Amino acid sequence: MQAGTGLPQRKMFDASALGLGRSRPVKTPPDQGKRPTPARTKHASPRPRPHSRPLALVTGVGRTVGIGAGIASRLAASGWDIAFTYWTPYDDRMTWGSEPGATEAIGRTLAEQGASATAIEADLADPETPGRIFDEAERRLGGVTALVMCHCESVDSGLLDTTVESFDRHFAVNARATWLLIREFGHRFAAAHGTGRIISLTSDHTAGNLPYGASKGALDRITLAATHELAHLGVTANVINPGPIDTGWMTEETREQCTRTTPLAGLGTPRDTAHLVDFLCSPEGGWINGQLLLSNGGFAS
Repeated sequence: MQAGTGLPQRKMFDASALGLGRSRPVKTPPDQGKRPTPARTKHASPRPRPHSRPLALVTGVGRTVGIGAGIASRLAASGWDIAFTYWTPYDDRMTWGSEPGATEAIGRTLAEQGASATAIEADLADPETPGRIFDEAERRLGGVTALVMCHCESVDSGLLDTTVESFDRHFAVNARATWLLIREFGHRFAAAHGTGRIISLTSDHTAGNLPYGASKGALDRITLAATHELAHLGVTANVINPGPIDTGWMTEETREQCTRTTPLAGLGTPRDTAHLVDFLCSPEGGWINGQLLLSNGGFAS
């Protein structure tokens, strides 16, 4: 399917119909048993797509200035419908804080680009969450063709001051959730052979950022395993390292240092990452597979 062809007329984003502003976290009710193991899980066939636009599931889309929002917007402009996840309590813990009304604003932007869109509030530290995300995406919009993972847990700490709780949460969100999302995608994928895409965002942080860097390293290996294990479905899997992109987390000192050590003397933007994701999700990007791609202006060199 050629993304970007046969686009429907523009539509308004109906927040009330999609449950935005009143969605419930995707968590397991206390009295609900564990989900069956994957080998025994029976998934109903996703409802048919109402038109020709494929569906991308983009995780970690909680702020309008974030990389996830930039990717979702670029894909919508190229002919994709979008299901996106966010988790407000994470942003509340960070120095930048949460952004009231962000999901509604993102949804309106996607609708203005002709996309059907839905937002799913989801705590990816909960191992039950990935399956429920796919359940909701399929119920609202149909089967997922592209899985783009921008979610993360990122708290600076080193070898000597990282707590066990922080270490475990980083691996739960950055590594385990990535595996579980890919597993759900693989079990449910029903689009045409050669159209499926898996893309993860990674980092090369090490010193002073132990749990984040280590868990992102695990994410790399999990994602690239899909290159071979999902090859029979015609799905490609790639990892992108976008380098330093200031989405609100940088101090002035960090911004100056990153700019100084980048050969192009600047910082990347969400648009830079979004254009690469868009290409990888296109038919022209279908031969790029099993790669860890640096898109960082030469920062890592």
